Amino acid sequence: AESLLHFSEFGVVMLLFIIGLELQPSRLWALRRSIFVLGGLQVGLTGIILMAIMYQFFSLKLDTAFIVGFGLALSSTAFVLQILNEKEQLSSTHGREAFTILLFQDIAVIPLLAVIPFLSGVREQSYDLIYFGKVFAVFAGLILASRYVIRPFFKFVASSGASELLTAVALFIVMGVSILMGQIGLSMALGAFLTGVLLADSEYRHELEASIEPFKGLLLGLFFMSVGMLTDVKFIIAHPIFIISCAVALMLIKFTVIAGIAKAFGNRWPTSIRLGVTLAQGGEFAFVLFNVASTQNVLRPELENTLNLIVTISMALTPLAFLLLEKVGEPLFAKSKPSRDYDTIPDHEHPVIIAGFGRVGQIIGRVLRMHNIEFTAIERSANRVDFVRKFGNQVYYGDPKNPEILRAAGIDKARIFIIAVDDLERSITTAEYLHHNYPDLVVLARARDRQHYYRLREVGVRHIWRETYLSSLDMSRESLQLLGITPEKARETIQTFRDYDDDLIERQQAIYDDEASMIASAKSAMAELESLFDEDIGRSRKMDLGEFEEALRSQATPVNEDDSDNTGNNNEGNIVIHPNK
Repeated sequence: AESLLHFSEFGVVMLLFIIGLELQPSRLWALRRSIFVLGGLQVGLTGIILMAIMYQFFSLKLDTAFIVGFGLALSSTAFVLQILNEKEQLSSTHGREAFTILLFQDIAVIPLLAVIPFLSGVREQSYDLIYFGKVFAVFAGLILASRYVIRPFFKFVASSGASELLTAVALFIVMGVSILMGQIGLSMALGAFLTGVLLADSEYRHELEASIEPFKGLLLGLFFMSVGMLTDVKFIIAHPIFIISCAVALMLIKFTVIAGIAKAFGNRWPTSIRLGVTLAQGGEFAFVLFNVASTQNVLRPELENTLNLIVTISMALTPLAFLLLEKVGEPLFAKSKPSRDYDTIPDHEHPVIIAGFGRVGQIIGRVLRMHNIEFTAIERSANRVDFVRKFGNQVYYGDPKNPEILRAAGIDKARIFIIAVDDLERSITTAEYLHHNYPDLVVLARARDRQHYYRLREVGVRHIWRETYLSSLDMSRESLQLLGITPEKARETIQTFRDYDDDLIERQQAIYDDEASMIASAKSAMAELESLFDEDIGRSRKMDLGEFEEALRSQATPVNEDDSDNTGNNNEGNIVIHPNK
């Protein structure tokens, strides 16, 4: 297991190389505040608190407590991102902030690994001016080589078309730089990370990542397996209460610190609590850090084993923590959500009411404003209302399906009501209410898809626009023109398709809730449409021939009565077609 662990450490090296590839300087600069302020506070405060606990209550030496505290402060990048992705929370506020904190933690691993040799009691390297000169020379050489050697060489390799050669070169660069760093007494991971950052804005970044990824996954998997093989399972069996209690205590400490930092950073308590639960566990980099510290005699092997067990148990408890958050926390957040009174809408009696002021509603509002047509916009998202008001838009916070809100908006005097909300059920409910209570009001609605279209038709809406439909047809028309079809023919093709699809959607209205009938109708419609286009092509060819004959006739020169052909015969009443015409 120890030999396997030594070999599989290259998986960690490759992981850090790929992390470096993701950290483009421009991306780092755009996220600098969240990464370095929020992430720095999390790692710094959590590490110091855990370090103090280790030093004060477990009587560890200061250097050992430092490694243990900051190692436990790290969370699991792979574990957290996977859970957030499965729960579709990566784009949420706590998901984005969790990503930036994890990004800083990945960066923080580098100096933590680099400082371990300085904390070790064994000093194999003489840190004199010659040594720092070597380090400076290596770093300067990497910077120059990444710009003037590696990139041109990758261009040459890529032009050869040999994908296996590209893979070999990528492996050679990562392994070579890592071994070079090891020779001068620095962390191999640091060298790989630095190389990745230097190549992050290279045009061959994706090829590098794709080439390294399979080896990284294999070696990193071997690394975790070897850590598991070296873990003394008998210890957790002998001391289950101690190990589980330490894991729970670790999660509670990290949760408290992270949630507090997030709240101080300006987040609401629900978001702060979600972020604390997300990052409360230990991480895989703790295994790396503790293993390197153990090989450098900073950690005792039995302490390393205990810490690995604690981190493992904390990772295993994370899904349970998420389940507790969903079952207990989220309902409480929903109940305690601060209520905001709906806006008081002035009695403008505008002719147009727009329900929903998102992407669709804002475009409609801008067009109406160009013609000085007054409208009243209602939006149920308080955040969106506050946002669009910053740009000078007059929009009112309210629920468009609420009859009181509609009456306050002047529904009795309105001529047109536009349903631009993106929530399907809310859209249907609003349309149904308008149809029953204001049958003379003209209603225009957006539909997310065909099913939404059918349901709107059922409740009486007649003017419906399907999302992405017109833009898709416009893109299709442009594609046909770029492929050499004339603009007139492209427009005719799109119009034919649109006319047929409009007719088809009317025919399928009665069977849209019957899946089998819809499938049969769709297949029949596709064959019918293809036949229709085939007939158009045939007619087009006949028309082209007729147009050619007509063109010939239009170019003909009639012969006057006084004219005669070369033979002296009179050509009155005939048409002479000149060869050059």
